Amino acid sequence: MTTPHRLARFGALAALTSTLLLGTPAIAATPVAAPVAAPTAGHMKVTGDICYSNLPSQAHDTIRLIEQGGPFPYDRDGIVFSNREGVLPKQRSGYYHEYTVITPGAPTRGTRRIITGQQTREDYYTADHYATFDRVDFSC
Repeated sequence: MTTPHRLARFGALAALTSTLLLGTPAIAATPVAAPVAAPTAGHMKVTGDICYSNLPSQAHDTIRLIEQGGPFPYDRDGIVFSNREGVLPKQRSGYYHEYTVITPGAPTRGTRRIITGQQTREDYYTADHYATFDRVDFSC
């Protein structure tokens, strides 16, 4: 199991806050672990965070289209993403949907996608056709 980056940051923030407010470092009952990738099928798969501002501009366009409800450039945009790779949090069938992030110069849909969950702003970005995912952090 991996510790998402946002939890690791929260642990560091809590320790800093405790030091500033109380003058002594916080003592955690459970140490905060750094994100760790679990090996699967001969390669590593990692789910981390990516700042919205660090996404390619085409991903911004795709997220904007998703929020507007389309229209989408490809017929397969909006289909159910089954999470066969098992990298995203396990959910019931139909929970995730996938959308193409246009890759300039690619003769096909390319390898970039936004995968959405049903929660507000639960968006994941993959640049390598589902080998790795990063949850989009809209606060940066």
